Amino acid sequence: MKIGNTSAPAGINPTGAATTSSRPAGEGGAVQGTASANKADGSATVELSSTARALMEAADGSFDAHKVEQVRQSISDGTYKINADAIADKLIANAREVLGKVGPTGH
Repeated sequence: MKIGNTSAPAGINPTGAATTSSRPAGEGGAVQGTASANKADGSATVELSSTARALMEAADGSFDAHKVEQVRQSISDGTYKINADAIADKLIANAREVLGKVGPTGH
């Protein structure tokens, strides 16, 4: 996990439009080919979840350096406590959101 990197990953535009990949041809070629084909006809769209949009809007590049140092120190000391219940709750909520958008496929 990299702390402090709040820029959007390559290929993601916070406005929801797809961008072309800058990966070499041999790496993820299918994705790059699709992005290039869609670029020609202008029909490529990407829809971000409400959670992703909120995170992109909130990412202003600032962070609490003191809090980061406290977390880093507690990890080094072995005193960092992981709240497995909170992590599980967030994963379940995210899965429900994704599944709710996909809906039944009729199979």
